[in-house]
Amino acid sequence: MYLEVNKIKKSYGEGGSYVQVLKGITTGLEKGQMCVIQGTSGSGKSTLLNCIGGLDTADSGSIKVDGKEIVGLKSAALSDYRRDNLGFIFQFYNLVPNLTVEENIQVCEYLSDSPLDIEELLETLGLTEHRKKFPSQLSGGQQQRCAIARALIKNPKLLLLDEPTGALDSKTSRDILILLEEINRKYNTTMLLVTHNNSIKNMVHKVIIIKDGQIHKEYENETRVPAAELEDL
Repeated sequence: MYLEVNKIKKSYGEGGSYVQVLKGITTGLEKGQMCVIQGTSGSGKSTLLNCIGGLDTADSGSIKVDGKEIVGLKSAALSDYRRDNLGFIFQFYNLVPNLTVEENIQVCEYLSDSPLDIEELLETLGLTEHRKKFPSQLSGGQQQRCAIARALIKNPKLLLLDEPTGALDSKTSRDILILLEEINRKYNTTMLLVTHNNSIKNMVHKVIIIKDGQIHKEYENETRVPAAELEDL
C-alpha cells in the first residue's frame, strides 16, 4: 500500500479548550488511486490531510508514504519529505502576484531533481498562451490551473487537494476535475481530495467519510463516473 495511515490521533488546546479532532484514523491508498475525503465542517478531514502532508503533527499513530514513516520527523526532515514527495493545491491559489504564470511554476520546478517538462505541462493545462501573464490577468479557473501546474511540476508522488473547486463556478469546477482525471491517468499521481461537493466522490477510486474525528464509512467505487458526466457541481 502506497499510503498507510494507522490509528492517527490529533488534538488541540488543553484544559477547558481541549478538543480531540482525530480519534484514531486508520486507512490507506494504493499507488495511483484518487480518493475523496468528505465530512461536515469540523469533522477532521482537513486536519487529516495536513497530518499526511506534514503541515501538522499527529499526537500518536503512524503515517507511512511509500514505506517512509513521517510521524515523529523533525522539522528539517519534514521539509525534505514535502519537497521530495508532495504537491499541494488549496482552495485559494496562493500565487505570487508579481511573477508570471511561467515563473510561478518555475519556483517549484527548481525544488525537484526530476521535474516534469514545463512545456508539456503548460500544454496539458491549457496555459501555454497565458505563460507570460500575471495572476491578476487570469480568471479564477486559470489561476487554479496555474496552482495545479506549480504543484505538479515537481512530479510529486502524492497530490493533496483541499477544496480545489471551492472557489469556482460549476463549469470551471468540471474543467478542473476533468484536468485532474487526465493528470491521474497520464502521470499515475496518487491524489487525496478534501471536498464538500457531494458529486466529486463519484469520479474517484475510493471515498472516505469522516464524522466526529473517526471514519464513518469508506468504500471503493466499483462504477466510476467520468468527471465530464458529473452532475450538480
